[in-house]
Amino acid sequence: MTMPLNETHDPSLTSWVASANAADTDFPIQNLPFAVFRRRGSAEALRVGVAIGEQVLDLTAAVQAGVFDGAAQRAAQAACADRLNALMALGAPAWSALRLALSRLLRTGAAAQARLAGALVPQAEAAYALPARIGDYTDFYIGIHHATAVGKQFRPDNPLLPNYKWVPIGYHGRASSIVVGGTPVRRPNGQTKGPADEQPAFGPSRRMDYELELGFLVGPGNALGEPIPIARAEQHLFGAALFNDWSARDIQPWEYQPLGPFLSKNFGSTLAPWVVTMEALAPFRAPFAHPAGDPAPLPYLDCPANRSQGGLDVHLEVWLQSARMREAGQAPLRLSHGNMREAAYWTAAQLVAHHTAGGCNLNPGDLLGSGTLSGPGAGQNGSLLELTRGGTEPIALPSGESRGFLADGDTVELRAWCERAGARRIGFGACSGTVLPAPAVAAA
Repeated sequence: MTMPLNETHDPSLTSWVASANAADTDFPIQNLPFAVFRRRGSAEALRVGVAIGEQVLDLTAAVQAGVFDGAAQRAAQAACADRLNALMALGAPAWSALRLALSRLLRTGAAAQARLAGALVPQAEAAYALPARIGDYTDFYIGIHHATAVGKQFRPDNPLLPNYKWVPIGYHGRASSIVVGGTPVRRPNGQTKGPADEQPAFGPSRRMDYELELGFLVGPGNALGEPIPIARAEQHLFGAALFNDWSARDIQPWEYQPLGPFLSKNFGSTLAPWVVTMEALAPFRAPFAHPAGDPAPLPYLDCPANRSQGGLDVHLEVWLQSARMREAGQAPLRLSHGNMREAAYWTAAQLVAHHTAGGCNLNPGDLLGSGTLSGPGAGQNGSLLELTRGGTEPIALPSGESRGFLADGDTVELRAWCERAGARRIGFGACSGTVLPAPAVAAA
């Protein structure tokens, strides 16, 4: 079951926070995403905030101002913490009550304006932390066009393995190396071995890449041994955030057989600060179906609600700026623009249902990565591996440089938004990270 539309989605709503009414803002009053922040350069305690235009509403300060009551107050009090986990654990009724209260408090003409004005912090003055304590992280592989394009580079005659259209493929990633957007990421060291090499070599990756993903954050968990039915799966998802699961393409082929990625993926993943709630995404749902001729999902991965509105209509972009471009004052270059609705072969609900089908227990704050989201057409690639055909067709940058894969000093920024007729445009903010040189490894 997906979240229904309600008064918080009314596209005519405006806010007394003037910047929230700009046509191109990611954060109108119809969005109200969550993050964890403090004032930049301060020693303040981390706290939960809600984006409204160019401001962050400090929820702890709002609670102290006495503007909440009832279920919304209980939810807001759970958010008076340094992470979102306690709020995530409360479930959809509590989240919805808090969202409704925030919407009414921040609307044009709200009586609480005077009491809340002091609880606003400019986003330009905020520093962010991970929105949740991520106990576990699972990366899926739901981008069928990405899987096909990558498969063709290694298996031209059989790009998709036989299980792909039957089971949501995933692996357990490393939660400890997930960092919040804006945090630099070091190029990894690892073993590599080319077809003509007699033995592997060890050193920095020379084929570092980004992966354009959405990350879904779990709300209430499930007991060990108790699967979550697909019809209730989305009740266990708090929201979604942009996610860059960096990848070392030259390390992975040598190490991943037979158990999967290791050093090629565990050196860093970047999660955007802002979590857009599943309720905010309600106007942007889309029908879901596998292409004609493909197998229908098995019964545990299928239900009427998932077929009618399991998809998400989310525009996705990747931008790149090299160190030389920054020094010259040149703007980032857009590398791709696609849409999750076209890219994803499985839905968020199916990921939850499959993950728990064997009895695995999820916990509040767990992260489910979508896998690389690439569209079917040119310019819709979610990675350089596809965009440059494994580095054989480098892209030209405005600085005169070229890129087959990422260089040290490159900044990658992911962006996403939703828009359609009859709804207010909402966005996900930015998810950025800059590549730093590989760490030195001391000889024995």
